[in-house]
Amino acid sequence: MKKHFVKTSNFLSFIDGIQAVEARGAAEASMMLVFGNAGYGKSETLDHWATQEDAIYLRANVDWTPKYFLIELAKFLRTDAGGTSEQLFARLLARIASEQIPIVIDEADHCLHNNAAVLEKIRDFADRTETLVILAGMEKIQGKIARHPQISSRIARAVEFAASGLEDTRKLCDELCEVKVDAALVAEIQRSTSGRVREILNAIAIVESAGVRAGKAIVTLEDVAGQALTHDWQARRPKLVKLGGGR
Repeated sequence: MKKHFVKTSNFLSFIDGIQAVEARGAAEASMMLVFGNAGYGKSETLDHWATQEDAIYLRANVDWTPKYFLIELAKFLRTDAGGTSEQLFARLLARIASEQIPIVIDEADHCLHNNAAVLEKIRDFADRTETLVILAGMEKIQGKIARHPQISSRIARAVEFAASGLEDTRKLCDELCEVKVDAALVAEIQRSTSGRVREILNAIAIVESAGVRAGKAIVTLEDVAGQALTHDWQARRPKLVKLGGGR
């Protein structure tokens, strides 16, 4: 498969959200929330954007505390992590404020324990630097953050990542697969994966391998009939490709 980031409809919605936050009226409302089910491409999008923008990208851990977060932030910025929490915070605050470095916190669901103590610390950076802070989590994180108005009031835009539709699946196949994928097979990939980008990528790899083995420039539904393009984790069995669109 080609090493390439595909700009799906979720990515375009994400960029629209960032532009809306940057055009906000209230300077302190510099936070953005990204949410959605697992496998819809949130982490890949955040990592790609953070790399392009030289932003801070941290993946929260379940055992994060405010001090643990500050230490991880210092490690990312290659800044001295010594001293008290207050000294470390002041040091990091000065660096982020002077350079206006955006902050991305993936799996932010882990920041909600202990009355959202870690998110409160993240909010401190947003309030005092007015730089963009992006929080990303699962589909229920929006409701959980709403219980903390001092944080939710700082969120200028919430962007939901949805399942990939047929157009996005076609785009992923066209831009990533080393062989051409027939339209009927694209539709089968979209259907069998339920639009989960993570599973679509696995299916593309299988289709590409089948095409290369057979020496075919275009892979059709018939070429992969009987093969498993994805796995039904609830039924704990592979989803086999059947002609006629059946399971």
